[in-house]
Amino acid sequence: MTVVPPTLDDILTTAERLRLQLTRQEAEFYHAEMTPNVAAYALIDSIEDDPAISPYSRGDGYRPDGEENRFGAWARKTRVDGAANGPLAGRTVVLKDNIALAGVPMVNGTPVLDGYIPEEDATVVARILDAGGIILGKATCESYCMSGGSHTSFPGPVHNPWRPGYSAGGSSSGCGALVAAGEADMAVGGDQGGSIRIPSSYCGIYGLKPTWGLVPYSGIMPIEATIDHAGPMTATVADNALLLDVIAGDDGLDPRQRNVRRGDYIGALNAGVHGLRIALVTEGFQTDEMSGEVARSVRAAAERLRGLGAVVDEISIAEHAIAPAVWTPIATEGTTRQMMLGNGMGFNWKGRYDVSLLDHHATWREHTDGLSEPLRLSMLWGYWASETYNGRYYAKAQNLVRKIKRAYDAAFEHYHLLLMPTLPRTASPLPKAGAPLSEIVKRAAELNVNTCPFDITGHPAMSVPCGLADGLPVGMMLIAKSFDEATIYRAAAEFERSGDWRSF
Repeated sequence: MTVVPPTLDDILTTAERLRLQLTRQEAEFYHAEMTPNVAAYALIDSIEDDPAISPYSRGDGYRPDGEENRFGAWARKTRVDGAANGPLAGRTVVLKDNIALAGVPMVNGTPVLDGYIPEEDATVVARILDAGGIILGKATCESYCMSGGSHTSFPGPVHNPWRPGYSAGGSSSGCGALVAAGEADMAVGGDQGGSIRIPSSYCGIYGLKPTWGLVPYSGIMPIEATIDHAGPMTATVADNALLLDVIAGDDGLDPRQRNVRRGDYIGALNAGVHGLRIALVTEGFQTDEMSGEVARSVRAAAERLRGLGAVVDEISIAEHAIAPAVWTPIATEGTTRQMMLGNGMGFNWKGRYDVSLLDHHATWREHTDGLSEPLRLSMLWGYWASETYNGRYYAKAQNLVRKIKRAYDAAFEHYHLLLMPTLPRTASPLPKAGAPLSEIVKRAAELNVNTCPFDITGHPAMSVPCGLADGLPVGMMLIAKSFDEATIYRAAAEFERSGDWRSF
């Protein structure tokens, strides 16, 4: 890219936008003083970046159709064989299509990114391949990952394998559907408001949102750095622990990672639940649209854990009810500033910037017709609120997060785990073609009131399938203190061993 210096008129226009009062003579002075800046930018532009080259060969793949993509869950099929040996040898993995797989197109659920090809593998990709995993390709995700449904993805919706025509959940929709359908052993999803746990609940699989920062987000398209999480989605608890064991840990490139502490996830699988103290959170059962059948199924699951040897009580955490409101400015104002106005990268953080993604994504301004309705709503509110109120609500929300986190942490002084429904109900029907705007937006806001609190506090939380309601999976969510994923695995593995959840 050639650096074109600004004209004098550019300086005057920029000054006007910044509300700087400049005379033309002053503008000429500043214009002349910018010559060294132009030289510095030109020098930077002349130096080649230094991407890591993967030793594992791959082709660019293809988007399957027809019966090969019967749920619309494949964004791209390819095959990348990892190391000959390792803990993931022979295991197949799919990646949410906001995770960079070098040489393979990535669209992040939107036509705006159509044609973008990453140049470097994300950290989680390199770790999976080094561990012997086989990457089968990219799973469809919601447009810019901004939906809890599975109907805003480009070029079409993702169907729930349990009931085609129903939502697979979002935004890691394809991950949930492909694992549930048995087309891949494992998947890596992303979660900013529930996007791992929602599809896991809808599709009847195990989905863990790890502690914020435990899994490096390097090479994954950011949404809002303070709530960005990546984690495993699998058909079994053991696979979940195995995949987390491979992808967790500091990579030195992600500023989200602070004092990361890994646990013995695999060793926890056989520890049982005797002595574990588990608290049902009353407010988690009192959310809007809570299905009586879902609540009964989750309470029955808690009783099963009691029968397996855990101590189970019920407590109130009043802050749980206000957490979704606190999440809202972070998820709207923060996302608008970083993912959209910041061209997917934003500013003011050290780490790995994907310059090619930034350049490609910046074209959204010329392709706004490709932005989904839920994203437009988020942008309109997020930009208006931050401009009108100077970012004070974003700032205050971030301050209030500490208060909410303290409330959960106080409960963890007495209990090992918190328990509640992942979602208030089971999967909803996909909006039909030509559905009104109100239905499209409503189905995108798939009731993340129990999931989004733990994106802002960063606590690990896992959706565990615990029964069926009207033939569709119900998810129970287990939450632990920060970096205590091992305790979640203790309870989830023992619950899994107690019988086939489909018959509970």
